[in-house]
Amino acid sequence: MPHELPPLPYPYNALEPFIDEQTLHLHHDKHHQGYVAGLNKAEEELAKARATSDYALIKHWERELAFHGSGHLLHSIYWTNLAPAGQGGGGEPSGDLAAQIAKDFTSFEACKKQLIAATNAVEGSGWGVLAWNKLTNSLMILQAEKHQDLTVWGAVPLLVLDVWEHAYYVKYQNKRPDYTNALFNIINWNDVAQRFADVAQRFAAAR
Repeated sequence: MPHELPPLPYPYNALEPFIDEQTLHLHHDKHHQGYVAGLNKAEEELAKARATSDYALIKHWERELAFHGSGHLLHSIYWTNLAPAGQGGGGEPSGDLAAQIAKDFTSFEACKKQLIAATNAVEGSGWGVLAWNKLTNSLMILQAEKHQDLTVWGAVPLLVLDVWEHAYYVKYQNKRPDYTNALFNIINWNDVAQRFADVAQRFAAAR
């Protein structure tokens, strides 16, 4: 079945004043929808290539698959990683996630500072990512250029910070650090913690 744009888990104005309603409409309805359409197109063309054994454009469509597929995946995580301030958004992680952060980064504050610094330093468009590395059984912070470059095999995204300009430019213009700092007022740590629990349990069971 073709991939579909997931609905937002909150109204378009729910993340005000940290993310404005206009940006959320553009970001979700136009940009994320574009990645969904691009992913469906890439999969359609690759199916045609298999059916005809014509792989003349394989490099192009594999690149499109990686770009749009990663864009769809990361955006789908991003929306649920956020929640209205005071209604699940903001604060700090607790429980097992907090303990793992303290183990791998010494403290939540150290993790937050590294994640913000890494995200702000992404060259051009991309993401900051807090991920679980199943090979080392530890959390790690990554940068992703575009959607798919600079990734680490085996790392599963838990928290993603979008720093494509369409995510923040209407409100923050070129002040990326203002935006990334503001995001921590609406991070849905319950969602991040559930993702951590799911992935840690799944890989523990597989060992």
